Amino acid sequence: MLKKLFNPLNIKGLEMRNRIVMTAMHLNFTPDGRVNDRIAAFYEERARGGAGLIIVGGCIIDDYSGAYWMLDLRDDSCVEGHAVLADAIRKHGAAAACQLYHAGRYAHSVSIEGKQALAPSAVASRFTREEPREMTLDDIQRTVRAYADAARRVKEAGYDMVEVLACTGYLICQFLSPVTNLRGDEYGGSWENRMRFGLEVADAVREAVGPAYPVCFRIAGHDYMEGGNTNREWALFAAELERHGVDLINVTGGWHETRVPQLPMSVPRGALAYLAARVKEKVGVPVIACNRINDVFLADEILRMGAADLVGMARALIADPFLPRKAWEERYEEITHCIGCNQGCFDHVFYLQPVTCMLNPRAGRELEYRVERVRKPKRVAVVGGGPAGMKAALTAAERGHLVTLFEKADILGGQMNLAAVPPGREEFWTAVEDLEAQLDNAGVELRLESEADAATLREEGFDAVVVATGARQAVPSIPGMDAPHVVMAWDILEGKVDPEGRDVVIIGGGAVGSETAMYVASIGTISGDTLLFLFMNNGEDVETLRELCGRGIKRVTVVEMLDKVCRDVGLSTRWAILQDMRNLGIDIRSNAVAKRIEKDRVIVEVEGREEAIPADTVIIAVGSCPADELYRELKDSGLEVYVVGDAREARKAIEAIQEGYEAGLQV
Repeated sequence: MLKKLFNPLNIKGLEMRNRIVMTAMHLNFTPDGRVNDRIAAFYEERARGGAGLIIVGGCIIDDYSGAYWMLDLRDDSCVEGHAVLADAIRKHGAAAACQLYHAGRYAHSVSIEGKQALAPSAVASRFTREEPREMTLDDIQRTVRAYADAARRVKEAGYDMVEVLACTGYLICQFLSPVTNLRGDEYGGSWENRMRFGLEVADAVREAVGPAYPVCFRIAGHDYMEGGNTNREWALFAAELERHGVDLINVTGGWHETRVPQLPMSVPRGALAYLAARVKEKVGVPVIACNRINDVFLADEILRMGAADLVGMARALIADPFLPRKAWEERYEEITHCIGCNQGCFDHVFYLQPVTCMLNPRAGRELEYRVERVRKPKRVAVVGGGPAGMKAALTAAERGHLVTLFEKADILGGQMNLAAVPPGREEFWTAVEDLEAQLDNAGVELRLESEADAATLREEGFDAVVVATGARQAVPSIPGMDAPHVVMAWDILEGKVDPEGRDVVIIGGGAVGSETAMYVASIGTISGDTLLFLFMNNGEDVETLRELCGRGIKRVTVVEMLDKVCRDVGLSTRWAILQDMRNLGIDIRSNAVAKRIEKDRVIVEVEGREEAIPADTVIIAVGSCPADELYRELKDSGLEVYVVGDAREARKAIEAIQEGYEAGLQV
């Protein structure tokens, strides 16, 4: 039972119906920076779904603060559109807030129309690869006024609260950090001087909105930057913010430049809640805990343990906007959990595409996609129980069709079950479990260990068939492929075959090859429980513990013919996978072509020279090809037939699930 998540909270007269906060996230819905129907519908759906507080943004406050396609608050002409957005949220009972954004040295010159970014000091950004201009005292005062003017507009638009962004390595962070603030004046040097800019912003915002209006700051609980501020300094800054009239502290993690992951599924659930807990010790105002909180029971536990007063669940509410309502009504099995895949959210942000969700194709398309009940139900067969097939079956059933799902294996999930095997990728099983529960609730008939053929489908009188038969592993033409020590990656991940010997070579460095490499390299490493036991009891020194966590009993080499591995993995996750591979000691050989496989080695060609790599086991991971035989047999049969997912073309899960969803809407 949830004990605290649905307790109301009052902040300066603002009554929030529960402790669930949708924190601000850029969505790429506003190409001209102006509020439009798409973004209003997106946030209205989350308000209707039961969130307590929704924070929109970030919103640029002047011409230097960020990309012109972000939500705009630079002048009074923006107020009218924001009033529409605030009303769309508030009319469904959620509190509405708006975030003020200034990127400082993280603003790319292209995104601010050719201008040079401004920062406390001219320290080049590893994020943009550009050097900013050091702000003059006039620049500083003008920027403080811009924050204040934007805050006034937030209040005039009808929002219930204003939030100032002071995290993720953006402008206020840059003033606070000795890494990026090298100034010799009153804004640099000592801790008190480095705080000055942020506190002046807090004072100016408070003056602009008046004493009774709630003000929030979103802070970095830890920079995770060498030489930067730690949780201790940020807690002290939070205490100063409280003294300067801030009513709510929203705590997230580090900078864009840090090598400590904060967003991928490899980050344990709720791992950064400790940052909020330490801040909460120093302040008397409410505190929000954030990052990888995707489960209502975890959220409730954070509140019950006193680590925070509210929980940020931004991606969780993209994946399932009705998560709060479902939890309130104790319909837990209907919740779709965010799994931190980042395929539709942060990857899309980095590629300048509109945000959506792998598990919720309707996210960002609320005006485009509608699940409407049919007047005349059909008998629908879905052949294949991978993610595309499961989503097609679920969507068709939700529309009222009579759906039978055929799966030749004894479990559902398809390749998601393989994707979940490597360390840090277990959340893919969460997606499978959610879809299984939802299929059961929707009344879909499951036929496991049942391989449907064209004759069976015709004999049983189905009106429509969705072919979601997936793919099969591609087999390269490499001499020696028939050797007994050569195995396929899927067989390793399914546990059908174990890698023998010490030296393992994986041919193919895409997502499957890289994840298989991580799985094999992790064999023999110690578990988290063992690490904690040894650390707390001084069983090993810290360096030995690090080695035991990162070095298993296999020596793994990945051979990739292209210049990079993981090319088919999104930007927001790829760097973390590469870092994990390095931490596990995996040897990556790019621009290397496997020429032949011999008894105890693989011969590769690199820059015209042949090299021999020791190999007790060789694992093949060179991609897949559609298993589309059933579709080709049925497409001219007169039946209503759809083909989705890898049965059409090998692709990412986000594309496969969207196709399944669209087929379910069309049938």
